[in-house]
Amino acid sequence: MVRFVVMEEFDSLMLVPLLLVPLLLIIFKNSNKLFSTSSKLPPGPTPWPLIGNIHQLGNMNHVSLANFAKIYGPIMSFKLGHKPLIVASSPSIAMEILKKQDLVLSGRDAPRAFPYSRKELNQISMWTEEYNETSKYLRSLCKVELFSGKALTSQECLRATKVLEMVEFLKAREGEVVNISQLAFATNFNLLGNILLSKDLINLEEEIENNSTKILLRRLIDVASVPNLADLYIAFSELDLQGIRKKTKGLWQEAWSIWEPIVEERRNNIHGNKDFKYQDFVDTLVGQKFTNDGINQILMELFFAGSDTTTSTIEWMMSELIKNPRVMNNLRKELEKEIGQDTSIKESQLLHLPYLQACLKETLRLHPSAPLLLPRRAIEMCQVMNFTIPKNAQVLVNVWAIGRDPIVWEEPLEFKPERFLNSPIDFKGNDFEFLPFGSGRRMCPGYTMAARQIPLVIALLIQNFDWSLPKEEQPNMLDMKEKFGITLQKQQPLLLIPHTRT
Repeated sequence: MVRFVVMEEFDSLMLVPLLLVPLLLIIFKNSNKLFSTSSKLPPGPTPWPLIGNIHQLGNMNHVSLANFAKIYGPIMSFKLGHKPLIVASSPSIAMEILKKQDLVLSGRDAPRAFPYSRKELNQISMWTEEYNETSKYLRSLCKVELFSGKALTSQECLRATKVLEMVEFLKAREGEVVNISQLAFATNFNLLGNILLSKDLINLEEEIENNSTKILLRRLIDVASVPNLADLYIAFSELDLQGIRKKTKGLWQEAWSIWEPIVEERRNNIHGNKDFKYQDFVDTLVGQKFTNDGINQILMELFFAGSDTTTSTIEWMMSELIKNPRVMNNLRKELEKEIGQDTSIKESQLLHLPYLQACLKETLRLHPSAPLLLPRRAIEMCQVMNFTIPKNAQVLVNVWAIGRDPIVWEEPLEFKPERFLNSPIDFKGNDFEFLPFGSGRRMCPGYTMAARQIPLVIALLIQNFDWSLPKEEQPNMLDMKEKFGITLQKQQPLLLIPHTRT
């Protein structure tokens, strides 16, 4: 996907276009023709020659776009290189894009950083340029095998086992400083490993000690977040002037090495064995004759989406609970009343703890994992609120801005889970003021898994431990600054000290 994160490295990247001025002048002329044919584009800041509005977005795109919306309104247009960009920042515009124009705006632009060509991705990935038969089939397969009610119920024992391993790990480190993000990542990654491949892929203790797998995924995210001339200018689309694709391919292969030997072993076991019983998702993929490239791509997408987003939400939720002792006490009272000290919590119990569920929703409102969702692409030109959306324009929905809009939410910057008590608002894609997982054809299919995993982790962390900040720091001084990337991270990791409750 094209991510418009302007990082410090971008200063040096600007030298490339300056060395290619004649070619870029042609690009500028052609891109102006594209915009001049669309006389009713949404309002927005005047683009600069060649670079468009890239320089105006800063390194916190979601915040910059929210500020622009205060000037230009809830639907805006920008230029990023030669690309038109449309941004929505209100529930009504979000509904137009994700519901009324869902099909026309269901395309994707696969980033040129991907190690596969767009033609190859359209055959093996859920990240297809258009919502084609491949993406429909893969989403349906994932829904049935991983995210359906039946599948989630069958995974319940795995989730309980992995989360209890996390609790025992913490009990052995009582009084020590723990990085909550590292802990959540290692737990989530191994849970996904067991669901997808029936195997722990990392050692919990080693991962928390050296953080190697998380660092690998973060390196991939950082490389993919650098503005890529191949994405921004048609003339450079087949080139890798910055070496981004080469770097991504190397990191991709390093990630594949974590699970590819397991895939090969399964392929050898299944081949010619009619009595082999499928036991996990990889067996299903091998049995349906997916190639190794196809399996690697699907697993990469699932591990990326499942580990990074869940990890960030757990860290933000724990941060808000630490920063707001009143909320923490209310949640603890609910857990003590309904669960007691029983560590064998059943997921069916958690679904009926309204304050816990409200805390999750409030966390997702303030800290959505994907603050701009994943970018869509206009398959054809269309109209939204009497404005023209050009064909092939990128389309973003700023759910971070919507979640903090004072017109939509009372005291929007306050962490108040009570706003969701006795409220029908949910994150299933039907309430356009609250869209942490998106809506429509491209909605995140794994939200049902996240809705079970995150409350389970939080409930056991709160039920089994009291928590304090290092160096006797005060909760109200906790740093809540954000770091923007493909997912919304906490700039400073949450470091806490667990104290076992008796």
